[in-house]
Order: sequence, then structure tokens, then C-alpha cells
Amino acid sequence: MKLQDVLLKAMAKKITWWQAAEIIGVTDRTMRRWRERLEEHGYSGLVDRRKGRPSDRQVPLETVERVLKLYQETYHDFNIRHFHEKLREVHKIELSYTWVQKALQGAGLVARRGRRGKHRRRREPRPMTGMLLHIDGSKHRWFCDERWYDLIVILDDATKEIYYAQLVEEESTLTVMAALREVIESKGVFCALYSDRGSHFFVTPKAGEKVDKHRLTQVGRAMKELGVQMIPAYSPQARGRGERSFGTWQGRLPQELRLAGITTVEQANRFLRERYIAEFNARFTVPAKQKGTAFRWSSRSDLNWVFTVQTERVVDKDNTVAIADRRWQLEKSRFRNSLAGTTVTIHQHLDGTVSIRFGPHVVGRYTANGTPIQRCGGKDKEGRGKAGPVEAGENRKAVSHCSHRPLEILPKQDSHFPTATNPIHRPSLKTRKPPSASRRGSSGGIH
Repeated sequence: MKLQDVLLKAMAKKITWWQAAEIIGVTDRTMRRWRERLEEHGYSGLVDRRKGRPSDRQVPLETVERVLKLYQETYHDFNIRHFHEKLREVHKIELSYTWVQKALQGAGLVARRGRRGKHRRRREPRPMTGMLLHIDGSKHRWFCDERWYDLIVILDDATKEIYYAQLVEEESTLTVMAALREVIESKGVFCALYSDRGSHFFVTPKAGEKVDKHRLTQVGRAMKELGVQMIPAYSPQARGRGERSFGTWQGRLPQELRLAGITTVEQANRFLRERYIAEFNARFTVPAKQKGTAFRWSSRSDLNWVFTVQTERVVDKDNTVAIADRRWQLEKSRFRNSLAGTTVTIHQHLDGTVSIRFGPHVVGRYTANGTPIQRCGGKDKEGRGKAGPVEAGENRKAVSHCSHRPLEILPKQDSHFPTATNPIHRPSLKTRKPPSASRRGSSGGIH
């Protein structure tokens, strides 16, 4: 209730004055004074009478000028505590330390301190491998020269084991997707992914604020299709394990590359895969608190479609699809004469090739430079402007984009329990009718 409502109820004798004092949070003596002022002056009598009067504890202007002049001329290199002691001992100026601090900071003679960091609690590591993975990139001069590269690292929160480490030109959507796909193919699908709020991981409407979990990036869409939870970090301290790991990488990897005589990115990545990641894990990996693993093998057989940069476009009247200054020509398909006016999905694969899908059907495949790819004898060949027929094997795969659904194809479900077909509902081969038996009979009914 508002203060006015409480006083009106007390004046109307719906509540007593001591009950009103208890509701407002003042003493009975204060309430008696308020009642007398209210009866004599009305609501204007309740205004604080100290308003507009100078404080009795106000420091004289002459003293303020003297303090600032002493600091500028004599004690300019003293800290605030030391200067406050000199004011008391030498100049007999009895002022509080807080007043001196605010006076010097307000005059611009002393810089204001930054806000203290908030209290943080240690987060215990996950007890089992595969429950939480960290991914991050570190830009550094890994070859001890003027060249800067990003080192993308994926490590397990439970054991600190490195699953992936590669040098790239720049951390981006494609390089992050390549790293995640390699880990999923070698280890399996994990439970959660912990990363910073980079634009390839999350959409942040306003800098410094929370991410928008409803607007997914390409990486977020791929992780959602695989059932992986994405967790954003809102400070470098939150990613302490990853940051400390990068400190170790920056203190050891450049020296190892120099001793091995490695000067190119290709040689460095080969060195990481074949030798150094195993040495790093042997030295710094710790055992997990619980046995077992939370990794699971994915039922998705179309990871090459999941880990793509997907964009929807409407086909023009001339059966072309355009993104910026790039344009792809769609040939006639066997199931539809023209795709003009339809919505297709453009998939940019990790190897640079481009595929175009209409629903579950692949209607065009192109190289990185835009040349159509034709299927001939089970192998890809570059055609002369004709995309050729689409192979049936790709059309039977599940569609990776969330806005399309496969036609009469149900995705497999991950299960830890084996399933068996009920023999009662399964007819034997002897009693099974041939395919032409259902078509016999009159043409007016279905048998």
C-alpha cells in the first residue's frame, strides 16, 4: 500500500495508528508526529523539513580549496591514504578518508577505481566424459614470426583431454563445423557444448547482454539437429579451464614447432594430428570422477548435410538461384518440369561444394567455382552446364534443414534397448502374396 492509503485508513479508523506505523515501518513516536503535522498542515506537513537547508556537516569552501591546493602543489605523487595521513598529522585538517577520496576523484586529480569483480564460485568438472565439451579459438603467433593464426581446440570438461586441435586462418562457421564434425565422427555425439558468444555460435541482439536462444546460427542449428545443448559463457572467467589450456598451448606449441622445423600451417596440422595432441594428452589429461562415457553414436547418417551452411532462396522464373553475385542454374528434373517460384535450400559443404535441395530431392550440385557436377558411373564428373540426374541414394537420406520434412521417411531413434519384430504380425514367405495379386479383380475397387 502507498503511504497515503495507509494514513487514510488510519484516519478512517479502519486500522489503528500503531498498526499504520508497523505497516509503514516507523516507530510509534514518528507516527504521532506525523499525525500532528497531518492534522495541522495536511499532507504538506509530511514533507521532510530538512529539504532546502544546508547540512550542518558541510565542509567550508576555504578548506576544500586548501586541500586540493595541497595535493596539487605538495603531495601530487601521494596515494589517497598517505595524503589523508599528512592532512591529519602535518596540517591538522580533520576530514574523513572517504571525503578526501571523493573530493580528489571529483576534481579529476585521482582516477576512479574500476568496479570490483563479483564473487565467483568454482564450478566442479563434469563427472563423466562426453557430458560437456569446451570449444574456443586462440589467435597467436604460433610460428614466432609476423603471421597470426587461430588455434581451434575442443577439450573435455571431465578429463581435460584434447579431442581436436588445428591451426586455421580464422575461426569461422566452416572451421568450427569441421572441428565439431570430426569429434562427432571419432567420439560420438556429446551432451553439451560450452563456448563464448561469438557470432558463429550465438546471436546477441545487444552487445554485453544475453544471447537470443530462439534465433539460431548455422552452428546452433546443426547442434540442435543432433540434440546437443549449447551453453554461452558471459565472461572469460567462466571459461577458465579453456583459457588456462590456451596458456599452456601458447607456452609450448611455438617452441615445439621451432624445434621440429615446421613453418607452414599444413605441416603444423599434420604434426598436431600425428604426434603432439597425443603427447599433450599424456601429460595433462586427468581421470574422470566416474567410469563410463556420455558419448553416443548418432543415428544420423547425413552428417555431410547437417554440417553445411544452409540458406533458403526462391527460384527465379528462369530456374536460377542467386546469393549476392553468385548464381546457379537448375536443370530440368525428372519429377518436376520447372522449379520456378519454389523455395529451395542451398547447402554450402565444408569442402566448398554447393548442393541445392528441393524438399528431400537434390536438384543441383556444383563445385566451389560454380561448375555443375554430374553423376556418371557412381563418380562425380564436371559437366558442361548440365547438372544431370540426381542420384537416388542422396534423395533417400533424411533432410537436415528443420523447415523441410522427408517424404515418408522417419528418422531413426537412439535407443539403448534392442528391439525385435513381433513374429505374429509378420507373414511367412510361403503365404506372402506376389505384388501383382493385389491388382487382380475388378477395376472399380482396391483388393
